[in-house]
Amino acid sequence: MRQVVFITGISSGFGKGIAVLLASKGYSVYGTSRKETESDANITVLKADVTDAAAIKIAIEKVIKKEGRIDVLINNAGMGISGAIEEFSAEDIKLQMGTNVMGAVNTIQAVLPFMRKRGEGLILNVSSIGGLMGLPFQGFYSASKYAIEGLSEALRMEVKQFNVKIVVIEPGDFATNFTANRKIVSNGTTNSAYKEQFTKTLSIIEKDEKGGLPPSFLAKKVLKIIETKKPCHRYVISTFEQKLAVCLKAVLPNELFFKILASHYGIK
Repeated sequence: MRQVVFITGISSGFGKGIAVLLASKGYSVYGTSRKETESDANITVLKADVTDAAAIKIAIEKVIKKEGRIDVLINNAGMGISGAIEEFSAEDIKLQMGTNVMGAVNTIQAVLPFMRKRGEGLILNVSSIGGLMGLPFQGFYSASKYAIEGLSEALRMEVKQFNVKIVVIEPGDFATNFTANRKIVSNGTTNSAYKEQFTKTLSIIEKDEKGGLPPSFLAKKVLKIIETKKPCHRYVISTFEQKLAVCLKAVLPNELFFKILASHYGIK
């Protein structure tokens, strides 16, 4: 029997790469997109915004009605807003946290009743290395990913009794359309007191992203995780250098680590 996978944010980037690979391996793949999206013949795309809890619930129920179950949920949908924390509007914060955090919550709450009833399931939450260390001018993006980390740790213990596994993946820099789709706070490049430093740091961030790994690398890692009987709680998926940064944060004194991190982003 083919496993049924539900992926949020399937129109491009990680979501599309994962969907195409899993479909090619015989999985029954469903996914959400905020807009009308053409897809592979073996992938079913459902129009739904993850911030709309009712729409997500309807999408999940459609899959359950057709397939009878969802074996794997991949919470991939997300977006980034860059700027100085001081200059974020309430609307910017709501959009950032609403998409990256409440989007995952909405999908988890919609799918869990069915996984509990079956007594099995896998939920894979996409976090980021930015959820392990706060990144300059990406403060609320990092905050949203830190939230996913804590949420996943708590959820892992809550659903253990129902044999539902929770896995977090923490990608580093990847060459996707995330860079082009990044939103900038309205004052970020005009009258901001942070303009000079923001412009310098953002150029470094975008250079790192554009030179990052291809999405297919992450898709292959996700396939291995899904096919592992006892997956680890979390996986850092990145270059060696970025994995090293994660390790250094764990062992170096905070002052020294953040001096190194600030230097990388051109902050003196």
